[in-house]
Amino acid sequence: MNNPLESKHGVKEASKSEASETQAQPSVNTLAAPLVSALVRDAAMLRIGVESAAASESGGAGARIIDAGIDHPGGIEAGRRIAEICLGGLGAVSLDSASGAWPLSVGVHTANPVLACLGSQYAGWSLSHGSGKGAFHALGSGPGRALAGKEELYAELGYRDSADSACLVLEVDRHPPPEVIDKVVRDCKLSADRLTFILTPTSSLAGVVQIVARVLEVALHKVHALGFPLEQLIDGAGAAPLPPPAKDFMTSMGRTNDAILFGGRVQLFVRCSDEAAADLAQKLPSSASRDYGKPFARIFKDCGYDFYKIDAMLFAPAEVVVSNLDSGRSFRGGKIDMALLNASFGGEA
Repeated sequence: MNNPLESKHGVKEASKSEASETQAQPSVNTLAAPLVSALVRDAAMLRIGVESAAASESGGAGARIIDAGIDHPGGIEAGRRIAEICLGGLGAVSLDSASGAWPLSVGVHTANPVLACLGSQYAGWSLSHGSGKGAFHALGSGPGRALAGKEELYAELGYRDSADSACLVLEVDRHPPPEVIDKVVRDCKLSADRLTFILTPTSSLAGVVQIVARVLEVALHKVHALGFPLEQLIDGAGAAPLPPPAKDFMTSMGRTNDAILFGGRVQLFVRCSDEAAADLAQKLPSSASRDYGKPFARIFKDCGYDFYKIDAMLFAPAEVVVSNLDSGRSFRGGKIDMALLNASFGGEA
């Protein structure tokens, strides 16, 4: 659907009322900036690399590149901090003990779930360059998305960030080419030295942590897809087990998805009718999807490695609790499936 607030160049032109609403909202890039600075300061302790993008014919020089799993090993704590950066400084990510075969759980909480999860953490900015085997493709997540405002979602949220620096997280195993860096520089309207890219390969420890920390974001994305009014979401928290990384991308991608699909738990606090809260609790879990019932890597293979053939309603936590603040009642849906989780993670720990 065409957005009436977009100009012919695709740049959102906010109305006065929308602009005032935007100004009242916190700046996700400003809040994330000290977290990025702390990540750089503690680089040696976190086993991550920090460098500036080199100059080339197409530019790209000066942007800061943080390597959290390509040439530098990174680790669990690096992933936890990166997940908080992804949330635009509006959420807390913790590592907790868990029952069952897998001892660690990644927990996330935010008092501003719509802005933190959909406005910042969601991987919604498509960044590509080249073609064929050498092509680069990534989905940008983190607060830098809100500064560029390239996605229609921001018109719906009524939000556009304004800050003097930006950060993007890319789930990739190689550095972005200069052409991609230049695109982000242009779209964010910043100089390259005010831009940070954090790279977290799917098969790295940091990558696994920051992906599983999306358990609440995955829930909110499905809430949005189901048409539940976002303004009725007041607060939220979630947790999912931390899987062991795999050497290959496909297995690791499957495990991180399955951690949420079969082991993720989310509690949403809403203000609505009990009927709407109960309906959301039944429709939200992953088990409500027609594709539920086998590890994600197998589903992906059966679909010919085409994401668009997978039921979009599959991407959701295993178990949800919807608590209605207006009535004091809570409604449950879905369940944890340890058998599928163990099959995906590689058996008993």
